[in-house]
Amino acid sequence: MFTRRQTLSLFGTAALAATLPGVARAASEPPKELRLGWQKGGVLALAKGTGALEKRFADRGISITWAEFSSGPPLLEALGAGAIDFGPTGDVPPLFAQAAGGNLLYAGTYRGSSAGSAILVHKDSPIQSIGDLKGKRVAFKRGSSAHNFTVKALRKAGLSITDIEAADLSPSDAKAAFASNQVDAWSIWDPYFAVAEKDPTTRVLTTAEGIVDSWSYFLSNGDFTAAHGDVLGEILDELAKVGVAAQKDLDGTVAALSKITGVPEDIQRVALTRKGFSLADVSTLGPDTIAYQQALADEFFQLQIIPKQLNISDIVWKGRAS
Repeated sequence: MFTRRQTLSLFGTAALAATLPGVARAASEPPKELRLGWQKGGVLALAKGTGALEKRFADRGISITWAEFSSGPPLLEALGAGAIDFGPTGDVPPLFAQAAGGNLLYAGTYRGSSAGSAILVHKDSPIQSIGDLKGKRVAFKRGSSAHNFTVKALRKAGLSITDIEAADLSPSDAKAAFASNQVDAWSIWDPYFAVAEKDPTTRVLTTAEGIVDSWSYFLSNGDFTAAHGDVLGEILDELAKVGVAAQKDLDGTVAALSKITGVPEDIQRVALTRKGFSLADVSTLGPDTIAYQQALADEFFQLQIIPKQLNISDIVWKGRAS
């Protein structure tokens, strides 16, 4: 199994078939369609803009359809229900999906920048420290990576999630609530953070640097993976290639992502140049990422945020016999 830094793009398709877990050596009947969920950012959004996956599978008559999601929880709900086959999310949504019995598997991982997540307050707010959030109304999407960040930020200040009034809002709804002063603070990730950061009436209380790592994941539907592990391996391989090429040409990547997401180029540039961010970091899950997710699952169970104890390894893609 590769570590997070060993990108799949280092390998050709033949090598993948021999080394990547889950890529069947014997050809299987290809699907007629790949249904992909995506969000506004990252290597999958870039692949959508460049048509990389359409080109990869064109000679086999496999069509690609795309469904956009504002955050991980609804994406994984669709994935677990079989409405889509593959998509990206942050670290917390898979915990809720697994606890709910969703039919899905961790297929791959990538690491973002902790500087790309922040808790925002109004410029003239009396809130000057994380500890000042006690008793305040804080917006974040329950079950998203912002949920984890908020929990850990509060803990750093000696508080718990029960010390605030949590407002479960999607990014767009949270943005509106924050702008109209219906909430005191907003926990959010890029590119939404980069957009809000430009507003002169907004102040960054803290980023996630030094508080929480920024792991994200690609997940696949369980039935799709069982039937088409070879195709799943090719999806990850192509995304790794897209990521490596994109990181080498940030100017072109900024323009391409802006075009496909509608997020202005200056905002995309901020998000893509955060400390530690790299598109060239697609890999399968290694022991470090599995251990990170397991520790997170244990913590959220102990805090009674998720209703059951989880074993992350149970839903990590282990491949199938050829």
